[in-house]
Amino acid sequence: MSTNPNSPVLEVRNVRFGYDRESILEDVNLTVRRGDFLGVIGPNGGGKTTLVKIMLGLLRPWSGQVHWRLPRRTGAVGYVPQFSTFDKDFPVSVASAVLMGRLGRRGLFASYRKADYERAEQVMRELRIERIAKLPIGQLSGGQLQRALIARALVGDPEILFLDEPTASVDLETRSVLNEILHRLNERIPIIMVTHDVTAFSSQMRQFACVNRRLFYHAAGPLTSEALQEAYGCPVELVAHGVPHRVLERH
Repeated sequence: MSTNPNSPVLEVRNVRFGYDRESILEDVNLTVRRGDFLGVIGPNGGGKTTLVKIMLGLLRPWSGQVHWRLPRRTGAVGYVPQFSTFDKDFPVSVASAVLMGRLGRRGLFASYRKADYERAEQVMRELRIERIAKLPIGQLSGGQLQRALIARALVGDPEILFLDEPTASVDLETRSVLNEILHRLNERIPIIMVTHDVTAFSSQMRQFACVNRRLFYHAAGPLTSEALQEAYGCPVELVAHGVPHRVLERH
């Protein structure tokens, strides 16, 4: 893949999608480039997570296309879903869950190699979860589980990283560690993050995609109140930190 930060790695063209007969996304266009740190924001039900799943190929759009320009290898795309969807009763340790991120490089039934274990240990140290590596994943706090899921996504050395609400229900230490990790990671790969907590990464996010059925793209500069109003459909006076946003009309 090109090292030019302006080279496209992903293009969404004229995408429409919905559930049953209800339209969720309409005429969405987006280009993600190598140097991007893209924040995907918008109201609940506006289509943020749906758009990410379409880009990942987990959902097929009604119309339009998604073009990838990444190396064709398993593990090239890292994805951290909302951790609330993860089955905490799954009988596996933290270390084993993180190692699963290397399966794309080895194949589903291949044995792990020394390099796989070393890479998993390195990532767990970076995310400060090496001390809980032997714990069952079901015993972790929300912040610890989120770090484990992020470690699983990073251990395969992805070429792009998607995160869906990574700061939801996590502690301040996890936010700080995640901020440091993503800052270093974004020096070499693009990051796409769905979030309500814009302020947690405001210094790093270079672009914003405001999604409310349609997509309003902002390539650079601060996220203004006018831009938020365009996406949310009414004046935005407060975007709460770490909890669902509140949108207040003037009165």
